[in-house]
Amino acid sequence: MAGESMTAADYIKHHLQSLTSLQDVTQGQGLKNIADFSFINLDAIFFAVVLGVIGSFFLWRGAKKATPGVPGRFQAAVEILFEFVDDMCKSIVHNEQSRKFVAPLGLTLFVWIFLMNAMDLLPVDLLPLGWQMATGEHHALLRVVPTADLNTTLALAIGVLLICLYYNVKIKGFGGWMHEMFTAPFGPWLAPANFILNIVEFLSKTVSHGMRLFGNMYAGELVFLLIALLGGAWAVSGSIGVMDPVMFVFHILAGMVWAIFHILVITLQAFIFMALAFVYIGQAHDAH
Repeated sequence: MAGESMTAADYIKHHLQSLTSLQDVTQGQGLKNIADFSFINLDAIFFAVVLGVIGSFFLWRGAKKATPGVPGRFQAAVEILFEFVDDMCKSIVHNEQSRKFVAPLGLTLFVWIFLMNAMDLLPVDLLPLGWQMATGEHHALLRVVPTADLNTTLALAIGVLLICLYYNVKIKGFGGWMHEMFTAPFGPWLAPANFILNIVEFLSKTVSHGMRLFGNMYAGELVFLLIALLGGAWAVSGSIGVMDPVMFVFHILAGMVWAIFHILVITLQAFIFMALAFVYIGQAHDAH
């Protein structure tokens, strides 16, 4: 990005593009495309997988280090989080056998989504510039917040949907579930309308589940980009305008304030996604 004339709109557009191909720097030949996955956002998948492994490791470490005596700070934090999630699951999903799977699922969702959301707290140019220096790619594309990618959030929501369908069949039987699909809520005389409405309900819950998380994280990412632009030349190596000390100071202060507030946002969005997953799975256990 350095050395080019770039407007504010160009800067934001650049940061909202995802990495969809792997580049290899070959000596004397510049950039050489070695893999093209134009339909897959590789950066979202990479960071989601890495953060999932990190989250799983810390939870496993907390469980392995658990002792019956006075817990350390890390163990206490994990126990508080586990008990909070378990209590919420008990209040929504009343089937004890199902909770043995659903409660750990909720804990995993919360920790994983929190970590993906927390990537938004990194300076917006930090990892893209690192990727640019590592690969030599002149226009480094790297979006580091997986949940600001609609593909990620809808994939999570579809996973919850599949679990809901599984429990509908497991609890009610396939015949009982189909009977419910065609008779609720208006009775057997309006079977086609009932079926269509139930399908629409499943689809709307899934879409809204994924869109809610995506919309909030995408908006947060845009705010961080706008704050980065306040730094002017500092943000993009002199390509936007002349350094303004006042704007630079305001950029620092605004970034700190928004980052502190965003800690609440990333936590709340992880909690809401987990809570809705419990609600939808709990509904799959209820007969109509």
